[in-house]
Parts: sequence; C-alpha cells; structure tokens
Amino acid sequence: MLSISGLTRRFGARPIIEDLALDLGAGEYTAVVGESGAGKSTLLNLIAGLDLPERGQIHIDGTDIAAVDEDARTRLRRTKVGFVFQAFHILPHLTLAQNVELPLVLLGAGPAERAARVQELLAAVGLGERGASLPRELSGGELQRVAVARALVHRPALVLADEPTGNLDPDTADRVLGLLARTIKARGAAGILVTHSEHAAGTADRVLRLDHGRLVPA
Repeated sequence: MLSISGLTRRFGARPIIEDLALDLGAGEYTAVVGESGAGKSTLLNLIAGLDLPERGQIHIDGTDIAAVDEDARTRLRRTKVGFVFQAFHILPHLTLAQNVELPLVLLGAGPAERAARVQELLAAVGLGERGASLPRELSGGELQRVAVARALVHRPALVLADEPTGNLDPDTADRVLGLLARTIKARGAAGILVTHSEHAAGTADRVLRLDHGRLVPA
C-alpha cells in the first residue's frame, strides 16, 4: 500500500529526512515518535504530496506521488489518503457535517451516501448530535475529533494522523485512537500515527523512531 525508498528532504544545509525507507501493507498501522523538530510532520507532508522530496520515491497503491504532477497528486489525495492535521484545518464557515462531508462531495458521492457516512463518523467520535453546529461553537478537542471524522469518511487506503489526540482528554483520546486502529484494520488500510504520546504509540502494531532523518525501531 505504501512503499518509500531513498527519501531525502533538506531545509538549507540541514537534512530533515535522509535516505529514509518504509513499507506498509494493507492493514498495517505504524506509530512514528521522535523529538520535536525531528521531521515527523515533514515526513507526513511528503507522503501526502504536500511537500516534495529532493530525492527518493513514495509509492501509494502503486503510484509514485513524488513523480507525478500536482493535479495527479491532488486526485490521489482525494481518493486514497485521509489526513488528520495537527492544526485541524476545519473550515469555519461550514457546519461540522459539511466539513466532514467535504471529501465525499469532492469525490462525487450521492446525497444519501454522504449523509449516512457523515452521521456514522460523527457518532463514532462522539459528536453525533452536533452536525449542525459551526466550528466556533466547539472546543479545540471537539474540532480535533471533527478532523478525525473527516479524514476517515471517504474510507481512504492510507491514513496519516499528525498528533490526533494532542487536544483531547484521556478518555476521548482512547476513543479516537480505538477508532483509528479499528478503521485501519477493518478496511485493510495502511496507517501512520505521528505522536509524542507513548500511550498513543502503543495502540499501533509497531513503533518507529525518526532519528537523524531515518526510521529505526523504538
């Protein structure tokens, strides 16, 4: 599902990602830990095609995302990738339901299918009764849960989660972590969880550390 080889990204003279390799098959869920500034978010951005490497290949379901143009990367993200951003990126002028629905709208799903999936995911993150609310009415932790629901609603083949529980209380964090793990397994997706939390990392199948630009066993 995901195959990375020789991945390198520098900022100035400083290597952030250096000759990195990673393979993930369907249903595999990996946590990536590391010090602040180690490049964990950069790695996710590279995998999603939001940033481009200086060298290396990133194959998602057979397509080298680093070798195609921006339109192709956008299409691949829409169809194959679900991204939980650390900064949420919830659109303030849309309701919660509309925010979660957006990936399905972009894929051309019908109204009935969109409504059913949105309600399913909002309920799964504990916001089933809040679909008509606007983002300004929610706490940071609730917005984080909306971001998780939006990332999963189109049933992506690859789930990328950047600190998805950083704003959540322990009980809600466990609920979201459980949802991520179950969804990845049940749908045969591949998943990468970037986190500072040892507890969150422990919900994945394996834990890797990003150290001097490369992934090593934690």
